[in-house]
Amino acid sequence: MGKRRCVPPLEPKLAAGCCGVKKPKLSGSGAHTHGNQSTTVPGSSSGPLQNHQHVDGSSGRENVSDLTLGPGNSPITRMNPTSGALSPLPRPNGTANTTKNLVVTAEMCCYCFDVLYCHLYGFPQPRLPRFTNDPYPLFVTWKTGRDKRLRGCIGTFSAMNLHSGLREYTLTSALKDSRFPPLTREELPKLSCSVSLLTNFEDASDYLDWEVGVHGIRIEFINEKGVKRTATYLPEVAKEQDWDQIQTIDSLLRKGGFKAPITSEFRKTIKLTRYRSEKVTITYAEYIASRQHCFQNGTLHAPPLYNHYS
Repeated sequence: MGKRRCVPPLEPKLAAGCCGVKKPKLSGSGAHTHGNQSTTVPGSSSGPLQNHQHVDGSSGRENVSDLTLGPGNSPITRMNPTSGALSPLPRPNGTANTTKNLVVTAEMCCYCFDVLYCHLYGFPQPRLPRFTNDPYPLFVTWKTGRDKRLRGCIGTFSAMNLHSGLREYTLTSALKDSRFPPLTREELPKLSCSVSLLTNFEDASDYLDWEVGVHGIRIEFINEKGVKRTATYLPEVAKEQDWDQIQTIDSLLRKGGFKAPITSEFRKTIKLTRYRSEKVTITYAEYIASRQHCFQNGTLHAPPLYNHYS
């Protein structure tokens, strides 16, 4: 079993981006590359936002793929604001994890839409929301159309206060995901937004010590050039792509820029951290319905009034 640990921020403001835009068929051999292949970038050369990969430490951000969160059956945890340590959230009467106890809320997605809407229309940014401002590692994901195609997904493994973290990664994922052009006003009605909060980080005993559909995974490895690299998938990615553990690991190695043949012996050298997450998703239509009283005359071109905020 994996060893539970208190996880400080792994690197300064680690950001991750989403992958899994397409559904390539992978074999267990690991010789396949992932659909929508990333551009390999040395750790110090290319700015903070890297497509489909995390560059060790120096980049500050990591792109994660079409990531969602698995069921959170173990106690939800929160980052300690001072130490970054993970500690269990209290549960009433010792009850097990249920949706009633989730920290993530639909209002967080509404706030992300508020931030993006105001940015695209040049309005002042919204006032601070009322939901908790506790620090969490987080991701903001944008999808578009009826088929929910990925349109942007970036987040951080460092615990950030939710008010500032969601505001920052709303715009980063919408405008600076290097796999996509920046989102536009015209795309707003087709969007859905997901907020994911990461919890329960554990050191795995080996690269297979995790469960598809339950755990997100973050791997560290030394590439063929002797450089340490990292990459991550949120819990839903492997399940949505219909991958087994080996296929997921091999795809994640390719996402992290590993170009050499993948052998069983090399997989054993991977350091794997597993985690869980909470996620909520709303569509733009649901957002507008919740904010309808904030728009003038029902038009989408009037700025929200944010009367619902303190």
